[in-house]
Amino acid sequence: EEKLDSEEPAMMSNLCRSNDNCLADQRAYTPFNDESRQLICNEHISRSEREDFLKGTTGKFSFQLRGEGDQMKKPGTGSSWLTSTGWKRRVTGLKDETRINESEEEEIFWHIKILPILHELEIEDSIENLCLACTKLYQALSEGNMLGKRFKRRSVLLKTLYKLVDIDSDPLCLKLAKIILAMKVDGKNLLSVCKLAFKICRNEKTDDIIQNDGLLDCLLEVLRTKDLQKNNEAFLYCMGAIKLMSGNAVLLKEMVNKGAIEMLLQLMKQINNIKENDTCFSNLGHLLVQLTATLRNLADLAPARRQLACRGAVSELCVALEQRVSDKDVCTYIVRIFSKLSSCKDFCAVLADCSRCYILFLALLNKYQKQQDLVIRIIFILGNLTEKNNQAREQFFKERGSVNTLISLFQTYHELDLHAQKWSHERRGEEKKHPKHSSEAEDVLIKLIRVLANLSIHPNVGPALAAAHRIVELLVTVLEYKSVDDCEELVINAATTINNLSYYKVESSAVQDKKLHIAEMLLKLLMSNNMDGIVEAVRVFGNLSQDHEICDFIIQKKIYKFLIALLDAKNEDVCFSACGVLLNLTVLKNKRDLLMEEGGIGKLVDCLRDFGPADWQLACLVCKTLWNYSENITSATSCFGEDTDALLALLTSLLDEELALDYGLDCDLRAQLYWEREFKPVAEKLLDRIQSHHSFLPTVTITPF
Repeated sequence: EEKLDSEEPAMMSNLCRSNDNCLADQRAYTPFNDESRQLICNEHISRSEREDFLKGTTGKFSFQLRGEGDQMKKPGTGSSWLTSTGWKRRVTGLKDETRINESEEEEIFWHIKILPILHELEIEDSIENLCLACTKLYQALSEGNMLGKRFKRRSVLLKTLYKLVDIDSDPLCLKLAKIILAMKVDGKNLLSVCKLAFKICRNEKTDDIIQNDGLLDCLLEVLRTKDLQKNNEAFLYCMGAIKLMSGNAVLLKEMVNKGAIEMLLQLMKQINNIKENDTCFSNLGHLLVQLTATLRNLADLAPARRQLACRGAVSELCVALEQRVSDKDVCTYIVRIFSKLSSCKDFCAVLADCSRCYILFLALLNKYQKQQDLVIRIIFILGNLTEKNNQAREQFFKERGSVNTLISLFQTYHELDLHAQKWSHERRGEEKKHPKHSSEAEDVLIKLIRVLANLSIHPNVGPALAAAHRIVELLVTVLEYKSVDDCEELVINAATTINNLSYYKVESSAVQDKKLHIAEMLLKLLMSNNMDGIVEAVRVFGNLSQDHEICDFIIQKKIYKFLIALLDAKNEDVCFSACGVLLNLTVLKNKRDLLMEEGGIGKLVDCLRDFGPADWQLACLVCKTLWNYSENITSATSCFGEDTDALLALLTSLLDEELALDYGLDCDLRAQLYWEREFKPVAEKLLDRIQSHHSFLPTVTITPF
């Protein structure tokens, strides 16, 4: 869409889903508090303020997710050297807190490898040198197996690192966050370092350094190993940081390679298992927004789509959709994921087997009927599900209220489109001087009518829709007020759906009730310069012309002349449709002579020559038309005129099985069967009739096609 296949990656304005109130920070990190050993925000957020933030109410924070405007971005420091600001609380000495049971090797490693780096961090004033020291520290800790909670002097190390986060430098904070996360901190320290990670990721200018510094691994580890219910606020900031990273193409691929999708689906499963009456259920909705937004971005990659198209993933997404049906943000992102995946055949098969999905989609369509962004994607998904799956067509149709929901949507967006069209005309004045752009309502109608067209293919659903007068009325209304030049796709979709419905000969058919009015609207389409529109109009006439009133209309409006002219189009579909209407006209004895006008016989023979061997259905249709036409033949020459000999030669050649089916090439079994069962019987009868009424049969040279 739109195509929706190429819709843009998911973006959110902030973690609170509000443009004004979101995550926080302006130098939000103070030096380490010796008594509590906690990394605390200097805004001194109270419990009530934090809850206000998670609910999306006004708070003190001003973090913005990137993508919402340059004024909301906060670049890192412009200088690589520090001033005295932010250093006043720096402690000049390190306290050695050796614990019992520390091995001699660990103590030696601490003094030789770690302690010198910590002293360097205490005295260094250059951002660049501090970053280098942090890199050395991480490598040394990893080498000494001192990452995690088992390290005995962990509190001394963390105390030193916490003092540095007050420095306003994203590159330095990135180094610090990576080390602190690697030390497996918990509680408020975990929350604060996740906030720090989010602060770093929200600045697009840090993308390059984030790519090369392994922060993603640390954040994924938090989601993988920490307790969700104990750390749901930390998870929110952690997931927010990961979502921001997913806007970077390099990091997005890295996420897939690191198994992020499986991990995120496991996290979603944990969230889905939280009951609605649980105290953290509401807050986890904010986390789910970030999670589903990340999955939507991941769905842009083919390897990710393959993982998301599995039965387990679809099931969890449907559970989340059902539990959070009142949360528009969560619903929107899950629907966007489904919309992206629905272009994949395997995914459609899995989703079609999920019987609950149809109920969920209908519930969303009814709840958010005027939310165009949500509605258009759900309709797009339903269109893809019902495109080639007969089971999906029947299952959706059988859901209670499905047709009424589609009618209600059709009515709503038809009215919105009328208002948009009126406003557009008034605003532009002379419409021809300005390019035409489809309205949002028009986009919904295009996809909605496509769903109706797909549903109408099912042999049980089609007759029911053909009898639905309101649906047929709305489809005809589209042909009335829309020009194919203004909106080609909408008009052609409407004509296609009417064609499908006109196929069914049911007693209460609304198409039959309105057949003459429909014919008038189709005449307008026939007179257009749009060949696709012309073909659809002729197809509808092919079904409607089985009725005598429509045949009279075709004669009265001289439409038959136009149909004969279409036989020259050298287009297989056009010739097939036109020939179908002419066949129905020749059923009526008083209409047969019309084929002699405009060189109709010769053009039918040309169609047989041009398309016969490649399309036995079309060849059969031509022969049936000529058979009806020649019912009262007295002389082949007087009946077929100068085309008699050419027709004889052509029929003789096409009835030669070896030549017609060309055994020198791989023979299409289906084509062979159609030739034997459909074409051959009528062609033989026609050939015999012509020969028996032809006074002179010239020698015919048969040449292969």
